[in-house]
Formats: sequence, C-alpha cells, structure tokens
Amino acid sequence: MLNNLTECEEGDGGPNSQGDATSKESSPFINSSTSDVEKSQQYDGKHMALFEEEMDTSPMVSSLLSSLANYSNLTQGSKEHEEAENNEEARKKTVQAPRMGTVMGVYLPCMQNILGVILFLRMTWLVGAGGVLGTFIIVFMCCSTTMLTAISMSAIATNGVVPAGGSYYMISRSLGPEFGGAVGICFYLGTTFAGAMYILGCIEILLIYIVPAAAVFKMEGLEGAEAEAALLNNMRVYGTIVLSFMAIVVFVGVKYVNKLALVFLACVILSILAVYAGVIKTSFDPPFFPVCLLGNRTLVSKGIDICAKTIEQGNATVTTKLWRAFCDSEFLNATCDEYFTNNNVTQIQGIPGVTSGILAENLFSTFMEKNTILEKRGVPAVLDPEAPVTNSNRYVLADITSFFTLLVGIYFPSVTGIMAGSNRSGDLQDAQKSIPVGTILAITTTSFIYMSSVILFGACVDGVVLRDKFGEGVNGNLVIGTLAWPSPWVIVFGSFFSTCGAGLQSLTGAPRLLQAIARDSIIPFLRVFGHGKANGEPTWALLLTACICEIGILIASLDAVAPILSMFFLMCYMFVNLACALQTLLRTPNWRPRFKFYHWALSLLGMSLCLTLMFLCSWYYAIVAMVIASCIYKYIEFCGAEKEWGDGIRGISLSAARYALMRLEEGPPHTKNWRPQILVLMGLDGEQSVEQPRLLSLTSQLKAGKGLTIVGACVEGTYLNNQPQAQTADQSLRKLMEVEKVKGFSQVVISSNLRDATSHLIQAGGLGGLRHNTVLVSFPKNWRQAEERHRCRNFIEVVRETTAAHLALLVTKNISAYPSNGERFTEGHIDVWWIVHDGGLLMLLPFLLRQHKVWRKCKIRIFTVAQMDDNSIQMKKDLMTFLYHLRFDAEVEVVEMHDSDISAYTYEKTLVMEQRSQILKEMHLTKNEREREIQSITDVSRGSIRRKNPSNLHPQRSIAEESVGGSEEKPEEEVQLIQGKNATPTPTSPTSPIAPTPAAVSPGEEVQMTWTDDVEKPNNPAVANPESMKDMFNMKPEWENLNQSNVRRMHHAQELNGVIVKKSKEAKLVLLNMPGPPKNRNGEENYMEFLEVLTEGLNRVLLVRGGGREVITIYS
Repeated sequence: MLNNLTECEEGDGGPNSQGDATSKESSPFINSSTSDVEKSQQYDGKHMALFEEEMDTSPMVSSLLSSLANYSNLTQGSKEHEEAENNEEARKKTVQAPRMGTVMGVYLPCMQNILGVILFLRMTWLVGAGGVLGTFIIVFMCCSTTMLTAISMSAIATNGVVPAGGSYYMISRSLGPEFGGAVGICFYLGTTFAGAMYILGCIEILLIYIVPAAAVFKMEGLEGAEAEAALLNNMRVYGTIVLSFMAIVVFVGVKYVNKLALVFLACVILSILAVYAGVIKTSFDPPFFPVCLLGNRTLVSKGIDICAKTIEQGNATVTTKLWRAFCDSEFLNATCDEYFTNNNVTQIQGIPGVTSGILAENLFSTFMEKNTILEKRGVPAVLDPEAPVTNSNRYVLADITSFFTLLVGIYFPSVTGIMAGSNRSGDLQDAQKSIPVGTILAITTTSFIYMSSVILFGACVDGVVLRDKFGEGVNGNLVIGTLAWPSPWVIVFGSFFSTCGAGLQSLTGAPRLLQAIARDSIIPFLRVFGHGKANGEPTWALLLTACICEIGILIASLDAVAPILSMFFLMCYMFVNLACALQTLLRTPNWRPRFKFYHWALSLLGMSLCLTLMFLCSWYYAIVAMVIASCIYKYIEFCGAEKEWGDGIRGISLSAARYALMRLEEGPPHTKNWRPQILVLMGLDGEQSVEQPRLLSLTSQLKAGKGLTIVGACVEGTYLNNQPQAQTADQSLRKLMEVEKVKGFSQVVISSNLRDATSHLIQAGGLGGLRHNTVLVSFPKNWRQAEERHRCRNFIEVVRETTAAHLALLVTKNISAYPSNGERFTEGHIDVWWIVHDGGLLMLLPFLLRQHKVWRKCKIRIFTVAQMDDNSIQMKKDLMTFLYHLRFDAEVEVVEMHDSDISAYTYEKTLVMEQRSQILKEMHLTKNEREREIQSITDVSRGSIRRKNPSNLHPQRSIAEESVGGSEEKPEEEVQLIQGKNATPTPTSPTSPIAPTPAAVSPGEEVQMTWTDDVEKPNNPAVANPESMKDMFNMKPEWENLNQSNVRRMHHAQELNGVIVKKSKEAKLVLLNMPGPPKNRNGEENYMEFLEVLTEGLNRVLLVRGGGREVITIYS
C-alpha cells in the first residue's frame, strides 16, 4: 500500500504553456505536472476533480478494494507528548541544640529497642522447634535485613538533617507524600502494636513466672481450650490495666520515662551477662534441672514429688504422686493408664552443659501440631497407635502449631528498633557520624548476641526443655532462666523490667510519630492529632495510640501479635531500602550522603529480603498490610497532597518518561498501536475565554481518556507584554478540560501574529517521540466577512502545514451543533463517505466515537462512490469483506454517480467565485490605484470578449457591471455568493480577466456599495427561473475564459453534495474525505468555496484528511 505523502508539494508551481493558446495559470492545488486538459480527460466522468491532485498518493476506493489481498500495515512515526513536572525546594526543619554523642544518643537506645521480650520469652522455644540450623538461618536472614536497611538508612540520614519523625521523615522526603504517608502510618501501627507485644510479654512474665496466684481466671484443674481461654482472659484484664497505667505515666511525665530508659537498659544487659555466665558455668558445673519422662513423653513437674512410680520405704513399696495421677487409687493393684503401665519413668538432665554434645540432637527442627505431647528423641516407648490419649493434662503439650514461617514472624520483632538513633538525630552532637556508626555497631552487637544465643542454647539445653515454652517440665521456671547464673530470678526480673521499659518507649514514640504525620497535613482526617498540650505533648495522638494498642491487648497472644507488627516494620524497612536505591540510581544532584559505604545493589537486596520475609511471616497479614498502605496512598493521592519535597518518585517519573521517550524514538509504532494523539486548536475571545467549547466535547468523545491530548491556544503579542493574558488563557483551557473531562495538557503560545503562533503549536507540540499525530480544528465561520479573513487564511495554512508534516487533520463544520458530553443519541446514523483512501482514519473515527456513551446507540453506515467503469456489486462485496476483516459492524452502500454534463449553474457559480476573488484583490489597492485598475480591468475584459467572440457582440452589460450597477438587477445566485461588505481580499488568478466593476461607478460609490448576506440556496435558480437560464446562456463567452480546473471542481462538489444530502441529510454525523489544500496563495478563496459547496445542506460534518500512513489493519 501507500506510504507517506512524499510527492505532494514541490515548490509553489508556476504558469505553463501547455494546452490552450491562451496563457493560463497552473492549478492552484497540489501537483501541477499535467495540464488542465489532460486532467479533464483523465478524470472525465469520475467525479474526482476535487481529489485529482492527490490520486498519486490517495487512490480511489474502488482501486483500493480491488487490491484487498495486498492490504498491508505500514508503520510510520507517532509523536506524543510528555509534560515535565517542576520540583519545589524541600522544606527545612529547625535543628535542636546537640547534646548526645554516639554511645548515649544512638548505640544504647538501639540496643535497648532491639534486645527485649522475644529474646527472653521465645528464643529458647524457637531453637527447640526450628533446630539450631533453622533458627540460625532465621536469625541470619533477619539480622542481614536490618543491617542492609541500616546501611540504606545511614545514607539517607547523612544526606541532610532528619528531624522528629525519623523513618517517616526519611521516606516521605525521599519517596513523596503519598508513599511517606502510607509507610508512616504503617510504621506508626507497627510501633503501637510493638507496645502491645511488650505489655503482653510483661503480663506473661508476671502471671506465669512471678505471681501465678494473681490470676483472675484460675487455670488449676482446667485442660486444653479451657485453660488456654483462661490464660488469654487473664492477659486481657491485666494487659488493659497495665496499658492504662503506662498511658497515664506517659501523659503525666514523659521525662521520667526517658530517665528510666537507662535503668531498663541496664536490666537487659545484666540479664544477658547472667546468661553468658551461666553458659560458661555449664561447661564444668551444670545446674540441676531434672526433667521427668514417662516413656518418651515429658511430664509436667507441678504436682510431682518424685520422678518415679513407686519408692521403697523400709520394707514396703509405696506409690508416689505420679502413680496417683495416672491410677484410680494409691494401691499397687489399682487400675492405671495403659501407657503408664507399659512404659517406665526416667529422669534426664534438662541442662546437660555445653560440653555434653547435645548440640547434635538439637541441630534439626522438630515442628509440632497443637496439643501434641512433647516427646524426647531417642528414648524407646511402648505405644498402642489405636489407644486414645488419656491424662493429657499430665504431659507438656504444644500450645500452637509450629512451622518455619511462623518462627520467622515471631522472631523478627526482636531485631526491630534500628530507627531509634535516627529518631533522635536532632539531639545528636554530630548526626552525620553518630547515626551510621552507632546504628551499625548496635546491629552488629545484637546480631552477635542472637546468633551466639542460638548456638549456645542448642549446645547447653536438652531439646524437650527448649520446646517447653512455659517451662512446665522444669518446675515452671523461665527456660532461659535455668541457664542464668547466679539465679533464674535475675532473668525473670530483668526481662520484666525490660518489657515494661520497652512498652513505655513505644507509647512515648508512637504518638510523636503520628503527630509528625498529622502536622504535615498530608492526611486530612488526621489533622486533629497534630494538636496537644501547651508544651507540645501529643495528647490526642496518645489517646488514639492507647486505643489501637488495646486491640493488640485483646488479641492477648504474644505469638499472634508478633507477626502483625513484623508486617508493618518490614514494609517500613522495605521502603527505606527503596528510597536509597532510587536516590542512588537516579543520581539526583542533592544526593550527597556523607556515609559512603552504600550501594544500590545492597539496597535492592535489602528490599527483596524485606518483601520475602513479609510473605514468609504471614502471607495474609502481608496482603492486609499492603492493602492498608495502598488505601492510604490512594487517599492521599485523591485528596491531592499539595506537598513537593523533591522526592525520588518525581525523579523516577522523569527518568521513566525520558526512557520511554527514547524508546519511542527508536522506531515508529506499529499500526495496531496507532491511536489519534490529538492537538486541539482552540480560539480565544478578547477576554481569553474559549470560543468553541464543543471542540473539547468532541475530543473527549474521541479519546475517552486514552492517549495524548494537547489543547493549544494562541495569544497575539509579545511574551514580555502578554504573559498575563497567556496565563489567563491557560487557566481557561484547564478549567474547560476539567469540565469536559479531557485528560491531557494545555499549551498557550504567544507570537506577534496568530498565524505564526498556530504554526509553532503544530511544529513544537509534544516532546520527542511523544507528540501529536492528529490536529483538530473548527471550520472558520463567516469566513467571507472582513473581520474573519485572518481566520480563513490561518485555516488554510493549518491544512497546508498538517499535510506537509504528515499529520492527520479533523475539521468540524457547524461545531455548535455537535452534542455535549451530557447528551445521548438514542438512535440515528454516523455516515462515512469514503471517497479516497488515505490511511483508514475515516473508518477508525466512527468506531472510536461509538465507544463513548453519546454515540453508542448510533449505527455506522459507509458509503463509497462507484464510477461508470466500476462494478458496484463487486465493490460492495469487497467492502463488506474488508469491514469483516477489520471487525467493524457497519451498513455498506455503493453509490453510483453517472456521467452528466456540466450545468450552466456550475459555470455561473464558478464565474461568480472568480469575480469575487478579483474584487477582493482590488480592495487592497489605494484610491488612485483603484481608479486606474477599475478602468484597466474593464477595458481588458471588453477587449477580451470581442477578440474571443467577434460574432457574439451583444450590447449587454457584463456580470461585473450588473453586480455593482444595482442590487435589483443582480442575478439571484450572485447576490447569494458575494457576501461581506468589507471582505478582506486575497490575490486572484491573472487568468480570470473578468471586469468586476464598470467604469461608470466612481471609486467612492464602490467603497459604499452594500453586499447582501443571504444564505445560498441548494436549488439551482436556473431551473426555477427560465429567464435567468436564458441570460446565463447569453454569457457563454465569459465562461470560456474560466479556469476549467475550477469548473470541474465546482461540478464535482455540486454532484457529490447532492448525493450526500440525499442519503445523509438526517444523519447525526457525516464524515467525509477532505480535499487537498491549495498549493499557492491564488486559490484560497476558491478552495473555501469548494468546501462550502461540498458540505452545503448538512448539519454536522467532520472533514477528515489522513496523515499519509495506515492506521487500521486486518491483521491481529
């Protein structure tokens, strides 16, 4: 098929001497290589005179359909547009007076936040369930994640001052208000649930290891679910009491919390030292913590005096409490539990010591189902598989089902707290140095403690004791306390105070984080929480924090709360890594961190680990956390966060746009990807308001929110003087685009004249490979009037420039009659008159329109024209096949246009058209020049008629004389065609030597003459008025001087218009091929007249010119 219109324009054309002896100017339309006579012979009877100059590039539909099998999709360039966004300067914060160094300001606070409840209450159980290897992998993964996050955080924290808000501030200023708000809320929720976890740990230590008798709901004598429910209810009651007490403490005096922080940290360090001391002691003097086994089952030590069934007292055998627990009496002949009868009771050492070799036994995992009995590996037991388990309350049971991912979720909170140093950056003496050094040292220290604890616990403690979460087999002792030296109570009280301190720290930090988010005003409904007491304490934020923390208390299970806060912390850490990676990869000029030991690959690895751990911990919690973050993100985006912090998302948007633009430049888009990227040329009135808003309505109906739309307007003047008007115009465009729901960009160009401004828009619109491929403009209304002459010339130049630039052109006729977006057509037709094929845009437009609700119920009809030598039946079949392959549903009709003689009315209309052009030319002249030119043209006209027709010299007045001699004698059609008293003239063809003005009319009278504004009638006046026809045939000598090319075009326009009006008068919209533009300046008036005749009598017309490339394809 055809490529671009490459041979369309070559110079302005000039006169040629071919054909008639009379010197004639070449056609004012594109392509003048052949004479008018040859054109007339070639297209005689074809009704293609309007399009004959473009037949080399735009073939007739009949010839296209005949070669349907060779239809191909050609890829041509598609230019689109991208608007760059301006970044404002980041907001600066006031720095408080520095006070603390690295150790006190960063290292110790991080240590206090990282070491805590999980280490004391769950680490031994994790080692027992996951094995040394599995637990070590978990610890290594989690510690590696926090280390990589700390490296990224150090880079961000040393790239400027980080005020209150810590990680929230870093993420929001790096990734923007949407991400910042979403992740900030997640971090806040994580900190709040961490407070609930610490409080639950505190209550667990209190009720199980310190004062079990204080339980409100007694657990003695209860089994299974009842015992578990009683424990959880006790946790809820005491947890609520402790939470209320802590909230009051934080509200009354937060300064006391900060002062007690070091005391609580001292308790943690002392407890850890006691554990290491106890491990060393086990190598030469293991502590005595016996564990009683029945067969291979671990027995609850409570209620057992001696680990044996019977004992010898004197010469008698006496039963023990253990016997009485499994038998119905204390006598030897009592009926006992079958498993108790078949298996022996043994006692093993719970803490065999680091040199015992127990490490090999604890190396691998032992996962258990809920309520299964804790069993010792390697010990024989006699068991009937079909016998039910009895007396299960006498055995140590698993309280939850354990598996690897559960262990990950429970353990991860123990490595959180790495942000404690960055949160205090405003209080540090040298934050640029202290944050990286203190945080990385704290993580290194705590990672060593955790990893060594995993190995030492596995090497010192028996597996059944490790898996005994609450120490039921070792007299109710805290398992890690059994290792401690000098006493288990060191660990018990140390862990109790550390959990209390951590809970207070969480209730202190979380409200301040929420207050920082609220004061940024990025989440409107949180603004109330930005207020507080007179000293700035966040009262309302503390109240909300306590309420959310109560939710965690009501869950009551530490093992259930831990994965929840793991999600929120992991999401926060993931975005810290993402922020560092983005800033590093984008190489923004402001990215100059003092901490140099970072790399984007490490940040991406840390981000990947965070994401992996989220789904390892709990996939459903991970999804919930992401949904919460996504909802907050969309809410901030919907509310329009008016914050510009120079964030990395803006940078990545620019980088992605640049990358996409460069990719678009690599090659032209495929035909299947082609869609109209529209440049809409809007007119403005004196107040810079839009004149024709329905153009944007049509744009919205065509685009349906897809693709590129540029709405352009022009302001006349200079940039320095008219910039305010341009801004007003831009605001008008944006407002109208919002009303019409047009998604795109507005562009206002200022130039010394509107013609150049429009040309600049067409040439410079868009960016790189993203620019418009279609121009939408309205047909100039009242173009014959003097005040509209400039718009007429601008319009023709737009047609020329779009043709030269290979852009598609859409011209709306009677735009005010087009429907708005609120209207609905319940029936009707969209008629397509397919005369020449110029890329298929004519076929694509009705399909796009019908996607919109305004046109959805309209049916498409496609008309094409068959000539005398065409097989109309075969054309219809081919066209239906073509539409079937294109997947278009439309009615098809082939209109046969028979050959007919050029009527007298056509000659007369052409004559009046050329006379009008001559008159407009004379209106440019000065008064004296006009007087001389009037007489000269009159003499030339009369002499030409005498020379041409010496036998037909009648004493009649010329048409020109009649036209100015008196309005009562003017022919009706001339009165209709010559409009506009002050019509601005354009140069006319020198081959039209018809005198427009008689010598009898003075120049003054000519200036004062009045032109009528009657609308042209479609009916031929010569037919209705035989007298008028007789007069016309008397003017045949003047017809012979007419440009025959113009006569043919006028004839074709009238014939085609008659057929279109007959078939499509009631259509809701008529789409029609638009003829090519005049090549030089001499045919502008004639071209506009042809378009008027072609579209006369139609309500809504959309004239379409293709861009010279295929836009539809039959291939998938």
